[in-house]
Amino acid sequence: MGQIKKTDKMKKIGMISLGCDKNRVDSEKILYKLRSFGYEFTSNPTDADIIIINTCAFIESAKKESIDLILDVAEIKKRKQIKIIVIGCLAERYASKIQTQLPEVDVFAGLGTYDDIVSMIETGKGIYMSDNKEPVLQNQRLITTPQHYAYLKIADGCDNFCSYCAIPFIRGRYRSYKEEDLLEEARILVDNGVEEIIIVAQDTVRYGLDLYGEPRLINLLESISKLPVYKIRLMYAYPELVTSALIEYISEEPKMAKYIDIPFQHVNDNLLKKMNRHTNSSQIMGIIENIKGNYPEISLRSSFIVGFPGEDEQMYLDLKNFVAKGIVDYAGFFAYSREEGTVAYKMKDQIPKKIINSRLKELSVLQSNNICNNHKKYFEKTMKVTYEGIDFDKNIFWGRNEYNAPEIDTKVFFTSNNLVEIGQVYNVKILETGFHLVGRIEP
Repeated sequence: MGQIKKTDKMKKIGMISLGCDKNRVDSEKILYKLRSFGYEFTSNPTDADIIIINTCAFIESAKKESIDLILDVAEIKKRKQIKIIVIGCLAERYASKIQTQLPEVDVFAGLGTYDDIVSMIETGKGIYMSDNKEPVLQNQRLITTPQHYAYLKIADGCDNFCSYCAIPFIRGRYRSYKEEDLLEEARILVDNGVEEIIIVAQDTVRYGLDLYGEPRLINLLESISKLPVYKIRLMYAYPELVTSALIEYISEEPKMAKYIDIPFQHVNDNLLKKMNRHTNSSQIMGIIENIKGNYPEISLRSSFIVGFPGEDEQMYLDLKNFVAKGIVDYAGFFAYSREEGTVAYKMKDQIPKKIINSRLKELSVLQSNNICNNHKKYFEKTMKVTYEGIDFDKNIFWGRNEYNAPEIDTKVFFTSNNLVEIGQVYNVKILETGFHLVGRIEP
């Protein structure tokens, strides 16, 4: 497709981005590209001339959310003339299957076609795919998070091939981005007022292995830490490449948030093997003992899959007993989703949803109790909190400390006798503990 030149009268675009923060980065880069062509944006879909939906198709619930949203937007099309463009993982994976079921969609665009987004908006119709799953987009973005933090996607795709996961088939093999390009992108973010850079990829610790022949995550973090940024936060660090050197670096580098997200997914060895995970329970405990024994200031987050095929009562009890120890500070628990094309899809002993939901509820209660107990150590301590919003029902400010990631972890609520500014860091003395912390700004 040829590029479309700027026109005097450009249409309004509404962008809806679903799924993970990696998807969000793609959306932000597309928005910047569209703005450079003179398009205007609206947050109200009913005011838009074109609606772009960046979809997720990682698990069944994500696919359902994506399709439900497309149907909601299709209702707008009954009342006014709009163009609907569906991009992202759902388009990449299912466009040919769902096109006839969703005739209201004008364009389905795969992951490698975003460079032609302007042409698709103006003249496109149908399905657009590319064998190359990597769009060539600029480093600049139109930030959609609060201005003080942003995500930096350092790679795309995945080489782990966990037996339950469709990501390698949707987004392709693991591809690190060049270190100099990432540093330039980070520099642009900081120049635009970003104070916290959150490092993301499907597997962040694998960064550089494909491009440089060795993992170079620490090298990248060292380069970013030289920028005038407040904090750098590391997410999605798969356990097999979490080294003592990385943990030590997080502990010793002042600009690194004392936080790491390591998705363990389970702790029963037989189930880990069936999942095609590359660590066992002994290695998992070794990582945790290293962090908690040598670097107790680092907050550990993880995620776990419940109800994987063959998860019998003893296997579940292994996970439950592990969670009950309270050695993981924050955790997300997810129901196993049976995804076509994956090895696990054909496995026998699929667990009934009723049992999965019961286990999810039990583990969530256990972890909530862990959080309340772990938070007691902050009582009457003063911590640095980034102010992010107001709870108008409780008439109180709220924010995060460096031990919490946005949206997925707990909050710090606080009062202040003076005006506070979004994104600024304040010293807050903790006066109440529980699932969330409560305090007041120190004068």
